[in-house]
Amino acid sequence: MPARRPTSPPPAADTPALRELALLAHHRLCAAYGAPFLFFSTKDPLSELISALLSHRTKNADSHRAYQQLRTTFPAWEDVRDAPTIDVQRALSACTWPEQKAPRIQAVLREISSRCGDENLPPCSLDFLAEKPIPEARAWLESITGVGPKTSAATLLFSNLRLPAMPVDSHHHRVAQRLGLIGPKVGEGPAHALLAALLPPDWTAQQVYDHHEALMYHGQKCCFFYNPACARCVMLDVCPVGQLAMSN
Repeated sequence: MPARRPTSPPPAADTPALRELALLAHHRLCAAYGAPFLFFSTKDPLSELISALLSHRTKNADSHRAYQQLRTTFPAWEDVRDAPTIDVQRALSACTWPEQKAPRIQAVLREISSRCGDENLPPCSLDFLAEKPIPEARAWLESITGVGPKTSAATLLFSNLRLPAMPVDSHHHRVAQRLGLIGPKVGEGPAHALLAALLPPDWTAQQVYDHHEALMYHGQKCCFFYNPACARCVMLDVCPVGQLAMSN
């Protein structure tokens, strides 16, 4: 019998109810997976930005190896920027599509250097983003070619800036859709603003990180793309997709 991918329910229209559901998911999944979670990264924001770009459509272990090899080969970001692209590509061989990511990363580093005022100087530190409101900091990052909502949020939250901007990966997105927090046709990019709006505006970076990690873990360990383990899901009583699956 072929693996089955459940369909998502239509979105609920009641925003207060969605906020209540998002908080319920937060509390249950954080308890289930052992929050609070330790931040996995202590990188500066520029390094986290490059790391996030490498992670696109790549397993975490592979993107980590690629990042470490890149830093071993090129100790400074201006070395990456100015190197022959083929050498950067070789350093990124552990990740998917190094032939695309090498020139993209070099272009990002050149653009950041240019915004600092001189393309020949090292790319500037992005620590100044901590002084901006989060929407402005994300807009600055997303104005760089190739940087989208997930990358901007990851740069602000995962780096040592520790700013409460929430990234949405494929697992987080899938869980949110099946719970009905977002509609079935909402993509990962647009989901960032919709899902962030359901969380309390005064949450700390740790709370936002816990929320993202808990939903991500749930997608990895229970709410699978095919054949989710609905019978053991702690959200089953409020998940229309799970209830439909269990009734069939």
